[in-house]
Amino acid sequence: MGFWKRLFGGTTETVPEAKERTLLNLRVGDFVTYDLADYEVTGKIHYNDSGYTWDAYQLAANGKTVWLSVELDDELEVGMYETVRLAGAEPGSKKLTHDGRTYYLEEEGRAYVKAEGRSENVHGKNVDYYDYTDDSGEHFLSVEVWGGDVEVSYGYEIEEYEITILAGS
Repeated sequence: MGFWKRLFGGTTETVPEAKERTLLNLRVGDFVTYDLADYEVTGKIHYNDSGYTWDAYQLAANGKTVWLSVELDDELEVGMYETVRLAGAEPGSKKLTHDGRTYYLEEEGRAYVKAEGRSENVHGKNVDYYDYTDDSGEHFLSVEVWGGDVEVSYGYEIEEYEITILAGS
């Protein structure tokens, strides 16, 4: 035993090692910077469709809420989404039109979700989802059906390097 330990007493406590935050392990309470705006991660939804998983992080800043979608499929796919109004949107339609652009159904399914933070109200529920893409492949519509509620979000792909992360805990 060293001199200082004998003098002041030793401790058996171990300090947990800090884990670097990435887009794949963000937590509620962390902060992200995107497009010169600082957002707090206020909610997280983890989707699981028969073993295929992805995450959506609810980001809030100055009264504005956006969603950061992160999916590891062959490569990391990252997108920013904002809730939009789409009158007469029929989930599962082969095509939808929004803001003068036509979107085509690309993928659909049902996922079980785990949620935390502001999104906790959907924890343990199933959601039917419909993903749409425009002709350019650069603009997306996401339609989710939560029970009887239909939520539509407009999104676009971003690059991982456009996001800066600051761990909140």
